[in-house]
Amino acid sequence: MASRIGVERLSPLEPVYRSGSHGRFEDGVEVALSEIRPGSIVQVTAWPGEEQNAAAAIRAVTGLNMPDGPGGGVVASDQHAFGIAPGKFIVTVESEGLVAALVNAIPPAMGAVTDLSHGRTIIRIEGPKAEWVLAKFFAIDFALPAFPLGAGRSTSHHDIFAQIQRTGADRFDICVFRSFARSFWKALCHASAEVGYEVQ
Repeated sequence: MASRIGVERLSPLEPVYRSGSHGRFEDGVEVALSEIRPGSIVQVTAWPGEEQNAAAAIRAVTGLNMPDGPGGGVVASDQHAFGIAPGKFIVTVESEGLVAALVNAIPPAMGAVTDLSHGRTIIRIEGPKAEWVLAKFFAIDFALPAFPLGAGRSTSHHDIFAQIQRTGADRFDICVFRSFARSFWKALCHASAEVGYEVQ
């Protein structure tokens, strides 16, 4: 399981996180599952009319060039961001300290900055069957033309709210509420068993 420098947060997946190959893996594994533990998960909410200024502030702090509109996003090696709703962005970076930097760059008259780091869990699924597995949960077209690299979608599976970003050609990061993370992880493992999966 990934670790990071600084104060370590306990993972809600710890009791059910079992490394290794599972399901029908005799002929190989088609997906890999892992927990991603970035140093900062931050939501930026821009007030009406301040969307471009907030996007510019995010760019100034992170270097990420935010595209216009909900769903648009950008992926760099250790930091990701996308629009989760009109005027709202979620920004994930490997290092800590993003909240303080964004608070300094985004005055109260422009918008609000909320630290989600202790309230969210990010689960990564990757591999040639990642789209196929996710389609079991969400009524979304996961094909690359409809869901391009960097793009994100806010959706839900039953009562579990999820923010999904494509971070690679066959890789997706799923951000869920920490309190639902264990339940969603178990469901994702069950759905992946058919094609064989590896917990990294």
